[in-house]
Amino acid sequence: MVHLQDGPIDVAAMTAAIRGDGDGAIALFLGTVRDTNAGRRVLFLEYEAYPEMAQQEMAKIVADARARFPVTSIEVAHRLGRLEIGEVSVAVAVASPHRAAAIDACRFVIDTLKATVPIWKREHFEGGVVWIEGDGSR
Repeated sequence: MVHLQDGPIDVAAMTAAIRGDGDGAIALFLGTVRDTNAGRRVLFLEYEAYPEMAQQEMAKIVADARARFPVTSIEVAHRLGRLEIGEVSVAVAVASPHRAAAIDACRFVIDTLKATVPIWKREHFEGGVVWIEGDGSR
């Protein structure tokens, strides 16, 4: 299941939704808004997306991860709009009978999401604003 949403991500609900009685592990990644980037003091972030394409790409990543790793369930949520320092911007939760598969799949999902899904981050910092794409800026 994938979600693009304007409001806060309910991490407890995500993990509860994916866990089954046969799962011995849940791997969870939370991306949060930090207060510094590239030596600048960050004030807040804004996320924008092409929602239909972003959700389609996120669903493909989940399907690919399920094919590559022996996991039972995956859920991904990404925020849109303005986020303050400390807020969760993206969450990936993966359930599996064993930890290695859960951790490997979780890393695959977040790394692929950051590289391929059309979600853009606009960083507001002291003295300016810049669009951030992947590890660079535009």
